[in-house]
Amino acid sequence: MSRAKLDYLDELEAEAIHIMREVAGQFERPALLFSGGKDSITLVRLAEKAFRPGKFPFPLVHIDTGHNFQETIQYRDDMIARLGEKLIVGYVQDDIDAGRVVEQTGKNASRNQLQTVTLLNTIAKYEFDACIGGARRDEEKARAKERVFSVRDEFGQWNPKLQRPELWDLYNGKIHKGENVRVFPISNWTELDVWNYIRREGIALPSIYFAHQRDVITRNGQLMAASPFLNMDEEDVVERKTVRFRTVGDMSCTAAVESEAFEIDNIINEISASRISERGARLDDKVSEAAMEDRKKGGYF
Repeated sequence: MSRAKLDYLDELEAEAIHIMREVAGQFERPALLFSGGKDSITLVRLAEKAFRPGKFPFPLVHIDTGHNFQETIQYRDDMIARLGEKLIVGYVQDDIDAGRVVEQTGKNASRNQLQTVTLLNTIAKYEFDACIGGARRDEEKARAKERVFSVRDEFGQWNPKLQRPELWDLYNGKIHKGENVRVFPISNWTELDVWNYIRREGIALPSIYFAHQRDVITRNGQLMAASPFLNMDEEDVVERKTVRFRTVGDMSCTAAVESEAFEIDNIINEISASRISERGARLDDKVSEAAMEDRKKGGYF
């Protein structure tokens, strides 16, 4: 097909497939990090296009905080049953029980930061040398300066000052023993690109991405789903609102937005008019000005 006949989604798709095949060719034990969110679901569709009719050359890895939206877990299990691919689950609760991490306390307690230890332990246990993730540069400023092939040292840490050039889409996956690479095939996509691709491909998503009725409380100016995972007190007033989630994470740190977007076209129109990043609904990014970069330096996704 000539370049003139390719639309921009075809070009983004071709780039992502190329990157995935580079991972398969350069690394011995890669994995695809799966959260149940729209970006990792998009990665699964890209993996199907890159490697079908064969099996994926990597397992899917989910780091389960135990505080997930039930809709996300159900989607994950149904998807794995449909695909017939291998799923590895690392449980944060196991690290809490073993004393490797300490559960946070207080009103804004979350297990989100605890995921890093579980992720690094899972990488070490299975000796993964590359982990494919769905991070995009438009999400957050720390992610904006990360390369497609992002090298992590033997402690899983990221040094933003030691990144490799990626001229002419050439990716260097050479690493020392104990190091690993985080790979971001859709780094150059925007939130709107992902939604347009999902619409074009007819990809099913967890229902929480679409407008629905839910009990919520207002905390730190954000609408949080009322759940047993939130440390609620008499100041928290539960209200029933029509909301949806732009991003999917731990229930204790992922906020909803009021929305009447019941269909994908409505969501695309809503995003097109928005001036706030989807990460604006993540309380874990508001801990400090450099919250995301600090977590990434420590080994976070």
